Amino acid sequence: MNALKDFFKLESASGILLMIAAALALIVANSPLAALYDSFLNIPVAVQVGKLEIAKPLLLWINDGFMAIFFFLVGLELKREIRSGQLSKPDNIMLPAIGALGGMVVPAAIYVFFTIGDDHALSGWAIPAATDIAFALGVLALLGSRIPTSLKIFLVSLAIIDDIGAILIIALFYTNNISTGPLIVAGLSLFVLWWMNKRNVTEIASYVLIGVVLWVAMLKSGVHATLAGVLLAFFIPMYDKKKAGYLPVQELEHSLHPAVAYVILPLFAFANAGINFSDMGMESIAHPVTLGVLLGLFVGKQVGVFGFCYVAIKLKLTKLPSDISMMQLYGTALLCGVGFTMSLFIGSLAFEETGMKLAFDERVGILGGSLLSAVAGYLVLRMCCKDKNAA
Repeated sequence: MNALKDFFKLESASGILLMIAAALALIVANSPLAALYDSFLNIPVAVQVGKLEIAKPLLLWINDGFMAIFFFLVGLELKREIRSGQLSKPDNIMLPAIGALGGMVVPAAIYVFFTIGDDHALSGWAIPAATDIAFALGVLALLGSRIPTSLKIFLVSLAIIDDIGAILIIALFYTNNISTGPLIVAGLSLFVLWWMNKRNVTEIASYVLIGVVLWVAMLKSGVHATLAGVLLAFFIPMYDKKKAGYLPVQELEHSLHPAVAYVILPLFAFANAGINFSDMGMESIAHPVTLGVLLGLFVGKQVGVFGFCYVAIKLKLTKLPSDISMMQLYGTALLCGVGFTMSLFIGSLAFEETGMKLAFDERVGILGGSLLSAVAGYLVLRMCCKDKNAA
């Protein structure tokens, strides 16, 4: 339970830091420092070994490189939760799994409704299907002791399952033209990682070395490089057969969490949330992509998560924890509409990295939908959750 409390504290603080980073990016992007902000993100960074060269602007190093570390941590969390955490118990999985399914299907359907007929716009269908656990827990942190622990566990479990869905979506739908040679290298890297796991190799440095090779190979293969982080995590040993009590996955997760929560995610938010509103008119705000993302997050998430959970409970497929009310469940469903980090990331895959010059900025919908969801979720939960410290 102490580890769980530490996790909530860390994620909550990270969520608040994300809010600050996003606000700072918006301020800078709409100030006299806007040109400096753009120049910073477009700094060319190159690494070359012989004929192998990786040359990208700083923004893409953040999105492809640093976010691979984030996905590595997500993979570690998934492995731990599936093997020994909340997701290892079938009774704990059903309600958040049903909520997560609804929270992906309904927002995507709303987005498709607004953008049907435009193939370019349709490529962003997965943007509103994401939930930002750090940002959502940051909002919960503002409510303090009002929130029951089981409600936090529900939100965390739902977001973890949501992450699994996002990973599968990225792998299946957001890849470029596949290059066979690098893909073979990636396959060999995975074989080596499997062999190391079977031989009970627990030296993390060895896994990281092969992981770097895997990341470069996937970057060059056309499969999105951040998936290398998830794949690497699945091969980190859960236990050390030679050293009782040493849990490599858990130790590595605890070591990485502060860096990801306090550096990588805020840096990603600062780099991707800087929208310049000076050249933006009503046609951009009212664009089908913007509306699809905004309503997908704000309307689709609450309808999908709460609606699917409500029907499942009424059909007795699962049950609501005894210390959670339906109104509290609804407030949490609203918070699931805070897409932010994952939505921004999927948006960068769907649009920015395609080289298309489109007459909209999906980030407006992401920020708008996330802000509405955060405020509405906060107000509903504040209204229906009693303050335990009140006289």
